[in-house]
Amino acid sequence: MIDLVDIDARPTLDDYGTYLHLRPAVERLQETADQYRAAFEGRTVWMVNSTAEGGGVAEMLPTLVSLLREVGVATEWAVIGTEHEAFFPLTKTIHNLLHGAGDPALLEDHEALYATVSRELADAFEDRLGPDDVLVVHDPQPLGMGALLKERTGVPAIWRCHIGLDYENAQTRAAWDFLAPWIAPYDQTVFSLPDYVPQAVADRTTIINPAIDPLSPKNRGLQLQELTSVLVDAALTASIHPPLTPPYDAVVKRLQTNGDFAPATQPEDLGVLFRPTIVQVSRWDELKGFAPLMEGFARLKKRRWNGDRSTLHQRRLDLSRLVLAGPDPASIQDDPEAQAVFQDLIRAYQHLHPHVQRDVAVLMLPMESLVKNALIVNALQRCALVVVQNSLREGFGLTATEGMWKGRPILASDAVGLRAQVRDGTDGRRVREATDPDEIARTLDEMLSDAELCEAWGHNARNRAAERFLVFEQVRQWIRCMHGLVEARAA
Repeated sequence: MIDLVDIDARPTLDDYGTYLHLRPAVERLQETADQYRAAFEGRTVWMVNSTAEGGGVAEMLPTLVSLLREVGVATEWAVIGTEHEAFFPLTKTIHNLLHGAGDPALLEDHEALYATVSRELADAFEDRLGPDDVLVVHDPQPLGMGALLKERTGVPAIWRCHIGLDYENAQTRAAWDFLAPWIAPYDQTVFSLPDYVPQAVADRTTIINPAIDPLSPKNRGLQLQELTSVLVDAALTASIHPPLTPPYDAVVKRLQTNGDFAPATQPEDLGVLFRPTIVQVSRWDELKGFAPLMEGFARLKKRRWNGDRSTLHQRRLDLSRLVLAGPDPASIQDDPEAQAVFQDLIRAYQHLHPHVQRDVAVLMLPMESLVKNALIVNALQRCALVVVQNSLREGFGLTATEGMWKGRPILASDAVGLRAQVRDGTDGRRVREATDPDEIARTLDEMLSDAELCEAWGHNARNRAAERFLVFEQVRQWIRCMHGLVEARAA
């Protein structure tokens, strides 16, 4: 099953160019497009992945596709699906193994399933693919389909891998051995960081950092009235004043002590506009480190009970709140483990001391409207004193990039994707062991102790995101990468 994704209206390059701090990057992109545009005439670039919502890839593709179209590169976005219920659990296993986690034995006897689904997808897609088109396949799910299409049609084909690990173990070797025959037909591979590139494809790999759209609903600036409207409309804060806009049809749900979910203002207001708030937003994935972060926060709060509340620092600890937020796990089709991870986190929350439970909010964000979901994340991150990404493994970590762009100090793990972004002691802090609650507690304590230093880190983080991780440079690199393949085929 192949579905084309309709992309809503996006900001144009002229829109971006009205912002003085974005104009130089926009002009560089336009110069690159002018240089290479002729080579793409009569061709369609096909971007293929496994979901239209949830996760960094699905968030990056709409802006990437829109900007490619605007600069003259005809581009379509296709999403795969399958009736084979075991397929996405298999690709989730591969995902975990590429991150160095999981049981390698789970791949045994799955070659036939992967080949069957890949062949069915290739059959469904082949008629759409023109002889001069360019195929760009994202991550392991559609990898096999792209390999078969490359062998059948000979079109220029690129495999874009967004995940990986900076060292080898039994898990990564098993995953790469499983994928190797399917990677072999591709002309080029693209990785987020050099650390992730397996030796077998090192001679045909381009490095392209993921990037964010500074004017997307998740990242654009929010004036104070709009920020508070989003919080009120999404049930993230209560208000005694008449609302400017109607409440969202689907509001943020908050985990209650009995395991049920209710609007996030229950049993009391979150206080995100007033309390020092520590925020992590991610998919419900065991590798995102939610559980050790929650335990680290619990240990931080225990220090509060033993402290002298007369000091400003102790008062900040006393009022601090942890917000753990992610999408409704039932809404993400390519992540079948999300529900189980979410249930484990619920049980861990219910075992917290009641004093800590009151200061931890586990939020389920609605996915009925992707724009409203993005605005909710935007508002939460802007209200944060510290934005956290405590991943055990991380391909890149766009949630950290988003927090950096908003001028927030970042607490990140030492996972390689985050290490490439967050400079320890410059843009925030990094913990060496994402599974160590004591180190997390100590580091949070240090960050909460110095408001002026946190402000400086947030300023540095925004500058770094602006220089390195905005979408304009990403699009320029994609144009150059695809142009090289097109020219090579023509020659």
